[in-house]
Amino acid sequence: MNVEIFALCDAANDSHGKLNLLGAFDTVWAAAVPAMHAACAVALRLRFDHNEQGDHTVAIHLIDDDGQMVIPPLQGAIHVNPTAEDSSAVTNFVLNLHGVHLPHFGEYSINLIVDGEESACLPLFVRAARPNNG
Repeated sequence: MNVEIFALCDAANDSHGKLNLLGAFDTVWAAAVPAMHAACAVALRLRFDHNEQGDHTVAIHLIDDDGQMVIPPLQGAIHVNPTAEDSSAVTNFVLNLHGVHLPHFGEYSINLIVDGEESACLPLFVRAARPNNG
């Protein structure tokens, strides 16, 4: 399995197999904590080789710098079934998140778990807003 795209962004959608992303970011600027990020999306594109056909589990964990889960794990299952003539199959995911509460300033981690193993991770920084940013 190959992670082709794993991004935190303002919005994303899957349109007929095309993964569209808007505004990829890694920093939330907040005037105070706990902060609330109104809406964002995790966009994901996974490619499976032909010999990896079958059922797979996918989970996203948002963890703070103390190793604590910030939101309950987001979990799902997929069935990969490439055609006989294809050497691989791709799957797009868009996970829309609303009202994410970020309890403190610092670095968070968005971890991608596929079939029980961490496959990728993204940093998310929550920083104090200054008058010229954020």
